[in-house]
Amino acid sequence: MGRVQQPTTAERALHDQTNILPRGKLIVVFATLSLTLLVTFLDQNGISVALPTIAADIHAEETISWAGTTSLIANAMFQMLYGRLSDIFGRKAVYLAAIGLLSLADLMCGLVDNAAAFYVFRGLAGVGGGGVTNLSMIIVSDIVTLEQRGKYQGIIGAMVGLGNVLGPFLAAAFIEKAGSWRGFFYMLAPLAAISGAISFFLLPSKPPSGRFRDTLGKIDYLGWFASSVAVTFLLIPISGGGAYFSWRSPMVISMLVIGSCSFVLFVLVEWKLARLPMMPVSIFTNPAVTVMLTQNFLFGAVYQSYLYYLPMYLQNAHLFSPLLSAAISIALVGMQTIASILSGQYISRMKRYGEVIWLGFGLWTLGSGLSLTFKRDTSPGLIIPPLMVIGIGVGCIFQPILVALQAHSIKSRRAVIISNRNFFRCTGGACGLAVSAAVLQATLRRELPPQYSYLADSTYAVPDLNSTDASSILDAYMAASRAVFILQVPLIGICFIGCLLIRDRGLEPPDEKSLDQSSGQNSVIIDSLEGRETTSASQSLYELSDGHIESGGNGQGVIQQQNEKGKATV
Repeated sequence: MGRVQQPTTAERALHDQTNILPRGKLIVVFATLSLTLLVTFLDQNGISVALPTIAADIHAEETISWAGTTSLIANAMFQMLYGRLSDIFGRKAVYLAAIGLLSLADLMCGLVDNAAAFYVFRGLAGVGGGGVTNLSMIIVSDIVTLEQRGKYQGIIGAMVGLGNVLGPFLAAAFIEKAGSWRGFFYMLAPLAAISGAISFFLLPSKPPSGRFRDTLGKIDYLGWFASSVAVTFLLIPISGGGAYFSWRSPMVISMLVIGSCSFVLFVLVEWKLARLPMMPVSIFTNPAVTVMLTQNFLFGAVYQSYLYYLPMYLQNAHLFSPLLSAAISIALVGMQTIASILSGQYISRMKRYGEVIWLGFGLWTLGSGLSLTFKRDTSPGLIIPPLMVIGIGVGCIFQPILVALQAHSIKSRRAVIISNRNFFRCTGGACGLAVSAAVLQATLRRELPPQYSYLADSTYAVPDLNSTDASSILDAYMAASRAVFILQVPLIGICFIGCLLIRDRGLEPPDEKSLDQSSGQNSVIIDSLEGRETTSASQSLYELSDGHIESGGNGQGVIQQQNEKGKATV
């Protein structure tokens, strides 16, 4: 399993935000989180169906792929920071700020009339939406024990899938029935604001104590700056190189050099300088954690590519309407929703995750291979089964691998490991979209008739087929879509092979195991914040392992440790 990670002194000094809730309150809080997540993923994935229409309306046929790329780049820039910000300022405050930003960004997306402004506000929506997703998962880890986390994370995954289902439908409905894509964003903005208001009143909060000035000093400013520069300066040339500017241009070369140097600086800051590093280097001493984070990067690339390029294949190669395209996409995201719930239930009941992850990556690899059978004349009835297989695989991966990561990480770093997981997934998604766009454009340039080569720069634009070359244009779009699908197979296949390096150790985190091995009976409480040993339960009570301490009226403390072995009482 690798070396047991040890929390730093600064991490021990953070206030504990564990707040295991009774069932009644848990249902209320979970309903609130689910509502906000639903709005977030309506925003994130509904836009994929609307992109061809948006591109034509704001005259951005040649650059509309940046709508997805800017959102993911901005999302990735803040993912690691969210974990530490929630440790420092409290979960609820950061969560509400993210919801507010998402609501504002959606409103502005509906108001803009030019491509540059649209991309800026899609970036802000990515920052806000990423915060909502990140903090939702972190809050779940605060209010639910690890043994039950699989079940509840499965519900979170179901909300992701439901948003993925409804988002394209709603966007398509606004385009076809209301005649405007802007109405989609006008709907999302107040929904996000309402969910934020509900969250303000219903979410529990354990705000930090201490002076605000001291709290600000804990933020890893240099690490965040270095990581932001690295992400931006590496992903922009990767996204646009060869399409919008030459790989040999001074701008691309200089950005790649600056981005690479910033990445090295970021690693040094996190390793040697940061008091509360956003990405503690020690998490990579565990081989299983390293493998799973790599898998998150790769399947993030594959998943985002499917979300964006599957609708394009259906609309451009088949000339399906946005509504029919959304209906076919239900096969993927609908099965993702069902599989997410069932896999979460299995993990919570069986206390195992290994076979779920194996099954997920295996089915995903199989489904990706089957997608290579798609042709221009493939009927919807033959497109749907491979998408269903992919959807089941996705549902068995997204949340179960998060539970597995937490089971391999010490409890004091649960927010950090969740944030880093989301960072790797979002960065992978941004890279996946960028590389897929490059593959698509290169194939279009090669396959399109010479007089229609300009369409290679308008990958999301529905081509004009009022010509004798209509069949050749559709064949070119089919070839380009197939090239994107081919790219996904080895990426997800590597994830499948990586499962060989992950050992299922159950749902007991490593620090809990070390405590069991060293003390056996949990008869001594170690006050790690002050460094003193105490046997008096009338003193300040701190969380032990994955349980919590309750103080009775008689001054005696009861340690409730919930793990595979039951409850130990002192």
